[in-house]
This record gives sequence, C-alpha cells and structure tokens, in this order.
Amino acid sequence: MADMIDEAAARAMGVDPARLRALADDLDAQYVATGRLAHLQLLVSRDETVLLSTSRGRARESGDPLRDDALFRIASMTKPLTSVAFMMLVEEGMVSLDTLVSDVIPEFADVRVGVGNRRRPSRPMRMIDLLTHMSGLTYGLQRVTPIDARYRRLGLDEFQQKRTSDAFIADLAALPLENSPGERWTYSVSTDVLGVVVERLTGNDLQQVLRNRICDPLGMPDTWFELPDAGVDRMTDAWRLHDDGSLALADLGARSGWRRKGRFLSGGGGLISSTADYHRFCRMLLRGGELNGVRLLRPETIASMRANHLPGNADLATLSTGMFAEAYYEGTGFGLGFATDFRTREYYWGGVFSTFFVIDPVDRVIGIMMTQLIPSNSYPIRAQFRTGIREAIVRRS
Repeated sequence: MADMIDEAAARAMGVDPARLRALADDLDAQYVATGRLAHLQLLVSRDETVLLSTSRGRARESGDPLRDDALFRIASMTKPLTSVAFMMLVEEGMVSLDTLVSDVIPEFADVRVGVGNRRRPSRPMRMIDLLTHMSGLTYGLQRVTPIDARYRRLGLDEFQQKRTSDAFIADLAALPLENSPGERWTYSVSTDVLGVVVERLTGNDLQQVLRNRICDPLGMPDTWFELPDAGVDRMTDAWRLHDDGSLALADLGARSGWRRKGRFLSGGGGLISSTADYHRFCRMLLRGGELNGVRLLRPETIASMRANHLPGNADLATLSTGMFAEAYYEGTGFGLGFATDFRTREYYWGGVFSTFFVIDPVDRVIGIMMTQLIPSNSYPIRAQFRTGIREAIVRRS
C-alpha cells in the first residue's frame, strides 16, 4: 500500500486532509479489503496540486502489489482524448461541428433508420452528433434492440478488432441507425467513428495523432493503444464480476491483449494509460486547453466542450434510449466528449473497466480513480468517490 496525503497543502487550499484519508480508507475497506475489487488507485488534486495519491490492493492475481506507476485499460476514458483531437482540427479550420459526417466518411451517405432498413433519416448525421452521442448509432452492449444484437454479432464493440478502420466503417454503415440523428441520446460507437474522421482528415492513424498532438506535448509517455514491451511489468490484470459476486480474470497484465498489434484503433475505448498521465490531461482541460506553456485548445473551446449540448438543454434521462452509460441519467447533460452535471457543474466520464475521472471547474478540483473490473456499473463507487471529494472541500472557491 502506498499513500500520499499532503496535509499542509490540503489545509492551505481549503480541503480537509482527514476527510481525504477517510475517503481512501473507506473505499479500501468497502471494496479492496472485501475482495470486491482487486485494487484501487485514487488521485485528488486542487489547483493542480496533488493532495491525495493512494494505491491499494494487488495489481495481479499473483499478488503483486499495485504500483504507483501501474498501467490501466482506460476504455471509454479514451473518448475525451479523441474528442480533443477532433476539436483541435475544428480550431484549425479542417472541419466544423456542422460538417456532415458523410463529407468525410462517404460510406454514411445512404445510411437508413430502423430494423427494416428502409426509412431515410430526417436529417443527415453531423460531426456534433458523434461528439454528443446523438448520432443514431449504438453499442451492442446496450442489449435493447435487434440492431444492438447485430452490433454484437459483428463484434463492433470489441476493443481489439482485426478490421481496418475502413472495414469497421463499411460494416457499421451497412447497418441501420437506431433513430434519426439528433432525436435521441444513445451511448454508442460514435467516438470510434470520430476517431476515423480524425484519421481521414489528418492522413495519420489515431495513435500517431494522439501521440503527436496530445500525449507528447503534454508529457504523457504512458498512454498507448498498444502496450510496449517496456510497460509489461506495470500492466495490471483485469477482472470480470460474475453474477454470484466472484471475480474472474478477464485479461492478464503479462499476456494482455493490449500487447497485440491491432489494426483498428478504437477512439472510443482502446487506450491504456496511467493515473499520472491522465492527471496531466485533466490539468490541461482544467486550465482551459493549456499546460506548461503548451496550448492545445482555446479556453472558449474547452468551455463549449463542457457545456450541455443536448437539445433544449435536456438531460440524459429525457433523451436516452440505451440501458448503459458511464453516467447517471438524471440531472446530467452531455457536452463534446463527456458528461456534465447540471447541479455541480462537474464534467466527467469513465470506462467499462471501472476507471473514472471528474473535473470541478468551479472549485478547481480533479479526481481520478483507476481499477480494473468489468462491468463498470457493478458498484456505486464512482458516486461515492465524487461525493467524498465534495465533502472534503471545506472552503469553496
């Protein structure tokens, strides 16, 4: 177990260090000590100063303790990076939010709607629909409609696919949409399509784009689609929760599927990363698009990304049709790449392996939680983490 609580800095910044320690200890006692989670890594910062950093539990089935520099499958926490990369292209004038998806991906020019595959959409799909998950696309894991089932049969949700990006788009575009773009919110492969948009506009694969435009400029050396040999000893095992509450290995760290060279790079869920790397990414967002003199996006672009873009300022509960998302629906809007909370103004997202981040732009707080358990809705730990952070703040900005 490794713990760091900067008590002096926490008090100076209006955060109760005892409450931070209690938050870490309570989550450890409830989830790691009981075996509900194999491990847990937490980071909380205010004004970019790390106040809490803790690593609890075992990284692997072998019993190896969780290292502070462990690597995790961040799954859908990939989506904000892909969204930032796209918004960089928007600022450069290569594309706009209103650009038709079919202008860059012509395979979508004749897409239809509904199980019968006969009806044309009421309007074309736009880039903003991909960012907000209002595209009419879905995930097979939603398990609601026959179209979801067709996604599952084709393996369109899989993290590592043998398809090329072009083959992924061809198979996806041959399926009907769940609904016309702009009508409903469904958590989906939209950001995977956005990643292909980025590839086609830049002429580079998504790994190169994220590495050159985001990871290297921000100093994020541990964020990759494919696990390099030098990182193998830091890669955690991942577990799956069975209906009886037991855990089974889903992916081995030493022989991880993320070591295989993939053909399709999932902009919606394919990255591995570390807590330190993701904290740097969150700091850039908190600072309005800049970190250590490197500016990726303008402040007004970041402000737009964390604003609610759902029609009529509705929440997910009003517009959602899917059964699964990495957020609660009530009182939650959706911006350009992540959810936004109407009440607290926090913006956040998570991944299916139960990873999670939250940014409070008012109190200038960042929270990151890393663990490796499928599915991510197994326990209410994310809500507990968010609540615990808010309760530790004793002086508001």
